[in-house]
Amino acid sequence: MTLVQQLVEKVSGNIEKVIYGKQNEIRLCLVALLCEGHVLIEDVPGVGKTVLAKSLAKSIGLQFKRIQFTPDLLPSDVTGVSIYNQLSTYFEFRPGPIFANVVLADEINRATPKTQSALLEAMEEKQVTVDGQTYPEPRPFMVLATQNPIEYEGTFPLPEAQLDRFLIRISIGYPDARAEINMLGEQQTVHPLERIEQVVNESEIMEAQAMVRQVYVDDKIKEYIVDLNRATRKHNNVYVGASPRGSLAVYRTAQASAAMDGRDYVIPDDVKTMIPYSLTHRLIINPAARIKNVTAAEVLNETMASVRVPGAVAVKG
Repeated sequence: MTLVQQLVEKVSGNIEKVIYGKQNEIRLCLVALLCEGHVLIEDVPGVGKTVLAKSLAKSIGLQFKRIQFTPDLLPSDVTGVSIYNQLSTYFEFRPGPIFANVVLADEINRATPKTQSALLEAMEEKQVTVDGQTYPEPRPFMVLATQNPIEYEGTFPLPEAQLDRFLIRISIGYPDARAEINMLGEQQTVHPLERIEQVVNESEIMEAQAMVRQVYVDDKIKEYIVDLNRATRKHNNVYVGASPRGSLAVYRTAQASAAMDGRDYVIPDDVKTMIPYSLTHRLIINPAARIKNVTAAEVLNETMASVRVPGAVAVKG
């Protein structure tokens, strides 16, 4: 796992030159990259969501494209369109911005559900079908979507099918005072993003992704993951619990977490660390519980407390 650790240290150290005081959020984005998954970042404007995506792409030398989601954005503006060429008498496909290694779907919940759904096939199957023709996405491929808090005006809540395709959901949050002061000094003459350089390449990323998939997960850990997921489906305050895709998300992110810590095997702490980021957005709280301000995070805390951890020893009172 030395390769994975070295790669993570190089990339995270490089990004920290631009994003100050957010080591955990940077780590979570790298977890998603190593798992070939996608990240939903929900936060207020101006906290560095776009800069995080750009610095990640530049650190690895990947192609980066940004899609600004607006109410009038069409699905073809995302996927691309076939245009008739009068000289060749054939339709030629003009790929949309979804064809890139790192795609920033900025303010995704400002577009209509029809346009949001244009991302579904690309995110799940890493391909796009237009006019009956299927086009593969470049590898590695990752969507970093940002969304404003749902209480903001002019937003459309993401459909459950869309949310379920995001491997993890994070919130960057405001920097602390010292980090914000450092940011002011660093941007006095030039934005640090302009000075950031590539530190690893595509082949190293894909090799690390393959290594993460080889991390050993014991059967008891697998049972623990499934028991946690199934417990969310039976919770009194939950209308729809975590899907089987949620189990796989916890499984993959736990593998990546273990590899980033230098281990070739998963321990229960890896699972517990990744559960809040992998499952919170997959739970739908029932209306009666929402009236009482019950949150998905509270449900997950109760679930983790109720499910026995593998290897745990009961303590007699």
